[in-house]
Amino acid sequence: MITPRFTCTQTEETVIISIYCPSVRAADVEIHVDETLVSVHINPYFLRLNFSYPLLEDDDSSARYDPSSGHLTVTLTKENKGQEFTDLDLLAKLLAPRPSVPQPSVEVLSRSDEDDLVEATYALSLDRQEILQAAQNDWQLPQEIPGPYVELSAQKRYGFLDIHSGYFKHVTHTENEVNELGADAETCTHPERRKIRLKHEDEKWDEEYYMADYADNEHILDLLKWKHPHAIDNQKFQYTEEENATILRLPRREYLPTLAQTHGLYLTLITLLFSYAYESRTTQHDPTPESAWTLGILIPAFSSLDPPGVLATSNAHFDFSADDLSQVLVSSYRRSLAFPLYRSFILAEACHDDVGRLLSKGKRTIVRCLLEMKNILDHHDVYYVYSKVWLDDFCVWVQAYASDDILIRLGIQLREVKITKAALGWNLEALEAATRVVQGRVADSDDESGDDSD
Repeated sequence: MITPRFTCTQTEETVIISIYCPSVRAADVEIHVDETLVSVHINPYFLRLNFSYPLLEDDDSSARYDPSSGHLTVTLTKENKGQEFTDLDLLAKLLAPRPSVPQPSVEVLSRSDEDDLVEATYALSLDRQEILQAAQNDWQLPQEIPGPYVELSAQKRYGFLDIHSGYFKHVTHTENEVNELGADAETCTHPERRKIRLKHEDEKWDEEYYMADYADNEHILDLLKWKHPHAIDNQKFQYTEEENATILRLPRREYLPTLAQTHGLYLTLITLLFSYAYESRTTQHDPTPESAWTLGILIPAFSSLDPPGVLATSNAHFDFSADDLSQVLVSSYRRSLAFPLYRSFILAEACHDDVGRLLSKGKRTIVRCLLEMKNILDHHDVYYVYSKVWLDDFCVWVQAYASDDILIRLGIQLREVKITKAALGWNLEALEAATRVVQGRVADSDDESGDDSD
């Protein structure tokens, strides 16, 4: 079945679904409405949407097909007239599966309820009577805590919520300069990945490169003046047709992360946006052939399959601590000073501020940024793999599951966090001081030469 292009709009009393399905027979359309779930089938197209609030298929509802434009317009009545559907532009959220049915809760029966239950057993089959009799007698079988889980396969999982594997089996046969794990990418454990990443960052750290960029920073100062259009644009948001077409091709999975995993996803999102902010700022939002490499090398979850550490938490409001945010930002700062073309602490600070501003714009703007990253990676013959194991799922999760309130609050908190040069572990202040001394000597030398010439 083909998922058609579609848009959703609303009036005070209805929701209108416009579906592009050219060259079909209008008589074959099948529409089913089950509270919030709406499915439309007209061969070879199938569309299933999960709305936030219930709809009705009543006498005021309609379906009209325009063969000249190829659009099927389905109008459904809101169960609660006047209710506003705020997420009709979030296609990934509409396409996401309906949440799983929760497990039934255990109900304690009173004595009278037990008597009624016993009487009812006489009308049941022998098998069901035995089951209910067992419940009445409260049979207890001996139970033991299961032993430790034994990992039988050397292959490890990675990517979004660790749901992927097998993408790096032949990584040594590709020109993947982002991968820091080499042939062990499929077998490294999480602690091993982090150890390799930190070691590689220290090995790639170049004091002379940093001092040169600190001394000759004219171009970097120009980069600092640039403002990201997504961070300052206050116009009404609307996805482009190209963006919506990309969203329709995203996977449709139901994500059931724990609170700790969800906490980790928000932290990983910071590293994605930091890399995006660096690439955007250094190219003035005009990607180059090196952009895919830049995006990949700056994200620990890409280069080492090492997303930020997840701190176990039972806080449903996700109040991120300053330590949480500092640890995540330090990893991004370090990579921005060890690998790409421009290695400047003040540039990293500008990217840090960009991330805070982008988060404060909410999920719609963030998904637009992720889609731009995805577009860059998808057009690379090697680095498209990171789009598959991270960005596809992240685009869906942010649009369908992430909380705007949490994202906005996270952006505010992030801008309040201050990263010190000492936190990076590379003696930046001493290097900068040494650079200033050398610059002072050169300036004095130039002055003396000028005096001699007079």
